[in-house]
Amino acid sequence: MSKNIYTEFQIKELEKNPNIINASERSISYNPEFKTKAIKAYKKGKSPSQIFIEHGFNLEIIGKEQPKRCLQRWRDTFEKFGEDGFLTERRGKGSTGRLSSKPQTVEDQLRKAEARIQFLEAENDFLKKLEELERRAVKKK
Repeated sequence: MSKNIYTEFQIKELEKNPNIINASERSISYNPEFKTKAIKAYKKGKSPSQIFIEHGFNLEIIGKEQPKRCLQRWRDTFEKFGEDGFLTERRGKGSTGRLSSKPQTVEDQLRKAEARIQFLEAENDFLKKLEELERRAVKKK
């Protein structure tokens, strides 16, 4: 996230660019296709600033260092996950950072369901034992 705080006018200007999905007071969400183009252009020898300027960005608004920071993050993502890394959300609660585009096989689903059933049965047994212990404790009083 940039240290910049964008004004309403700057946000509206940024959102006019087709390479931006969303802009807010503190952040800019870039189009995955733009990220891929930027990485490929960078690998061909273009500078981060040059890439952003050619794609219609005003460096006075986003900041002169922003292209460099973005390309560093995007290169890391591209090296780890390839082009698909820009299409899959890997942030947030419960995210493992792995691509989940593969459908689960029926065997995998069955194995997970059986494991869940075992867990729930063990939980029920535990609760029954706990209830019995509580009943005994009440009787002794």
